[in-house]
Amino acid sequence: ELLGEKTKYRTEFSHDNHFMYWNQPKKKARKEGLVPEDWSPPTEMTRMPYKEWLKHANITNIENVEADEDHWYFRLIGCGEMGSCDKDSSEYLFDELAFFQPREENELYMVNPKQQKGIHCRFGMKGVIAENHFDGSRNMIVVLGGERRYLLSHPDQCEKLALLPKGHPSARHSAVDWSDPNYEEFPQFSDAEINEVVMQPGDVLYLPTHWFHYIVSLELNFQCNTRSGVSNEYLNYIHECGF
Repeated sequence: ELLGEKTKYRTEFSHDNHFMYWNQPKKKARKEGLVPEDWSPPTEMTRMPYKEWLKHANITNIENVEADEDHWYFRLIGCGEMGSCDKDSSEYLFDELAFFQPREENELYMVNPKQQKGIHCRFGMKGVIAENHFDGSRNMIVVLGGERRYLLSHPDQCEKLALLPKGHPSARHSAVDWSDPNYEEFPQFSDAEINEVVMQPGDVLYLPTHWFHYIVSLELNFQCNTRSGVSNEYLNYIHECGF
């Protein structure tokens, strides 16, 4: 009912099951050779109603959708104090997920309430992969349905993860395909240390600033997360990698 029948929400589309965040490349980055000549956006941003996305996602429960087939990644955003951050934002998320409200007495989930960057909920169809990357803020993540596999790396592993450089449209992401690593192209990746956790409904994960994470949707699932400020205890490792 809250989602509406016809309201269209942000939905990423990919011709395979890999999803990588990207920005439009800047002219300076192109001139400096940071953007490959054959680069094209890895995903397409669309908008669709929830039921339309669910129709795509439910196919994975009926038939075996291959990794190289079309996938969709649905998203709800509650902007909160950020104001109007997305068309048809879902402000009711702050009522539905009261533990993510930016309150001073909410120290467990909200380290710095004044620095909260909204609530983001992501719905993944089975097989969807969010490529390995780090974020520049604290992150608290709760899985509310289905299962997600998280592969985590300490920031001191960044030199082994072959990060796309600052200025690249997908900077902060690993250039390695973690689902099928090419060790000849990225030999350093074979020495990377990685932790693994499978999150189930009700599980909460605290992800410190600059920690690397790679996410696999093991089944149709949804999670919500919120960010609350920045911690700098791992900043030196990230600086060593050019960020």
